Amino acid sequence: MKTNYEIRYATHPKDAKCYDTERLRCEYLIPELFSEDEVNMVYSMFDRMIAGGAMPVTEALTLEAIEPLKSLYFTSRREIGIFNVGGDGVVRVGGETFALSFKEALYIGRGERNVVFESKDPANPALFYFNSTSAHTTYPCRKVSKSDAVSVHMGSLETSNERTINKMLVNEVLPTCQLQMGMTELLSGSVWNTMPAHTHTRRMEVYFYFEIPSNQAVCHLMGEPNETRHIWMRANQAVISPEWSIHSAAGTHNYTFIWGMGGENLDYSDQDFYEITDLR
Repeated sequence: MKTNYEIRYATHPKDAKCYDTERLRCEYLIPELFSEDEVNMVYSMFDRMIAGGAMPVTEALTLEAIEPLKSLYFTSRREIGIFNVGGDGVVRVGGETFALSFKEALYIGRGERNVVFESKDPANPALFYFNSTSAHTTYPCRKVSKSDAVSVHMGSLETSNERTINKMLVNEVLPTCQLQMGMTELLSGSVWNTMPAHTHTRRMEVYFYFEIPSNQAVCHLMGEPNETRHIWMRANQAVISPEWSIHSAAGTHNYTFIWGMGGENLDYSDQDFYEITDLR
């Protein structure tokens, strides 16, 4: 197996205004998360969020403690949220084993233990997408399916944003230190997510987009509300959203995305909304 990682540094909104397309993509887009028998990670200085992917095919993959963590175990001072967006798989956490099917999630609390990813069928490998934040205490590991989630139906086909928000790894479902994750599914005919747009300067966020046909794309919107920018994205790519940035998107096809947040509080509704007509 192989572990790859890179560090992304935090940026000031005044600097981001000067970025061209290439620089925006370099700073915020995470283009390659899944590669055969490898673990890929980006360590962001925005609230020290780690976003990564593991694709076990011919061997089990261990979640190694990358050098910036300066620890023996990845989970020594961290909690993790994992979603399976591929074939059936297994995550082994210390002496526990969790089977994860498509769109099922797993929370792993802080603790010095090995985390290992496996696929049940190499011909249809699991794709484990994960977010990790620093943690101050230990909470139990727990598998969460959509049936366990707090699900909210929002929007309408008339406004092209009919969607179901599945709050899965949030404090309404299970205890966490600062990590919150969920999955939003857009219905056929709807393409807009997170409208009206908002910011929450108490938390940063990462969006991971999937279930996008190979010949379609999603246009992710970011930046300050009065001076927005865009990044075109394909399936199985993620994007870092700073605390000062809006985060919204429109696709050329309906899609699903996983949102992961980390920061100062666990109040999902702590958001600063902006009228659609006020965006620039």
